[in-house]
Amino acid sequence: MTDLLTHAEYQALAKALDPPRTAFIDGKFRAGQGATMPTHNPATGEVICEIASCNSDDVDIAVAKARDAFDQGHWARLHPTERKDVLIGFCKLITRNRRELAVLESLDSGKPIRDCELIDVPETISTIKWHAEAIDKIYDQTGPAGDDAISMIVREPIGVVVAILPWNFPLLMMAWKIGPALAAGNAVIVKPAEQTSLTALRLAELAMEAGLPRGVLQVLPGDGPSVGEPLGRHPDVDMVSFTGSTETGRRFLHYSADSNLKKVVLECGGKNPAVVLEDAENLDHVAGHVVNAAFWNMGENCSAASRLIVHSAVKKPLMDRILARLRDWKTGDPLDPANHLGALIDAAHCAKVAGYLTPNAVTGGEIDGPYVAPTIYDVTKDDVKARDEIFGPVLSVIEVNSRDEAVALANDTDYGLTASVFTGNIRAALLTAREIKAGTVSVNCYGEGDISTPFGGFKQSGFGGRDNGLAAHDQFTELKTIWVDLTDPSAGDAIT
Repeated sequence: MTDLLTHAEYQALAKALDPPRTAFIDGKFRAGQGATMPTHNPATGEVICEIASCNSDDVDIAVAKARDAFDQGHWARLHPTERKDVLIGFCKLITRNRRELAVLESLDSGKPIRDCELIDVPETISTIKWHAEAIDKIYDQTGPAGDDAISMIVREPIGVVVAILPWNFPLLMMAWKIGPALAAGNAVIVKPAEQTSLTALRLAELAMEAGLPRGVLQVLPGDGPSVGEPLGRHPDVDMVSFTGSTETGRRFLHYSADSNLKKVVLECGGKNPAVVLEDAENLDHVAGHVVNAAFWNMGENCSAASRLIVHSAVKKPLMDRILARLRDWKTGDPLDPANHLGALIDAAHCAKVAGYLTPNAVTGGEIDGPYVAPTIYDVTKDDVKARDEIFGPVLSVIEVNSRDEAVALANDTDYGLTASVFTGNIRAALLTAREIKAGTVSVNCYGEGDISTPFGGFKQSGFGGRDNGLAAHDQFTELKTIWVDLTDPSAGDAIT
């Protein structure tokens, strides 16, 4: 585990940083052709630097370079073991620069430095390494074609892939996409969220240093209309992998339909339930998981368990333990490792979250500039707080009186990303996990699985594929059937 520095040491590192300021196209930094845009420190509002943003002309250049790089095959047709070695070298460079990346991530996104150091950067490395190691261990297939033919089912890289990143986990979501996409042999163009471009640009520089060929990984900073939409509509882009809001995700389906029917994979929002049944064991354990599930990363998390659906028999003792746990969750300067909660991403998002804060909170409800205290409300199932994805540190508590009522309430949402079930009865655990309509259901814990397990959602939480695991690797490939006729041509034409 990485040893955390002191607050003063992190502040000194932040002052010494010289972040990248331009797009990364065809293996080098170059100014975008759009207007510059400031990237702010969410905690202070100060401008970290001005970034040269891109426009549709830059998109055309980057896509052309990506297409050339893919068609030339310097990466796509490189021996799998050699691709693996380059990506392993990439991971070593990330490890060597991990502290710089952690501070950049914290400054740019408002995330607590403790999370950047202990979770985001290590999992970024682990993700890319896992997919790198899978490259030369995934076998293609043969089909049962009989003695007269051989059928081969092979994976081929899909081509030019666009990765659209969110602002809440910039490093980790980039790894979730470029790890399997590069492992499969694609050329990748990353469009980071306009609020959080710095670590994406630095990763691209490190990838080039590791030996990735020019044009195989490019980063285009900019806003949605100037960069995201032109990428989504571009006729020479083969696939878009998007993580973000459901509303924006829908647009990429339209862009695909209006252009070349490019493949689209969406990982979108969630209003995730944590279901606590009356026979839940060790309520201290449950409380720890509920607090982490609701408030980790300031609730700016698509898999946040923002609905606590709790049986009336255990509600009071559980709530007492949750409130006790919350005392340890300090809010403040993201560069102070003592703080579990940092700053919300920007003023517009603060205003959105503030719109849900009402005076009747069980605890919290205060907002101080970019900082929102962890907040809990007792609500009914129809309360707006229990239905909207707030994307902030707000937990809605809903009381139920049976397992059937809890399951019905858990499924009463347009989303279906994750859920958690807490019970001491294995039969109830498995039945509930099967009945809840969500892509990941954890039992007696909060979690998303690990790098080996597919992650994605039902209903309006996802579309077209899964992140993580071999499912992620597969979604960046096309399946091809090769049919070989083994009959003797000299025997004559058997076709009549």
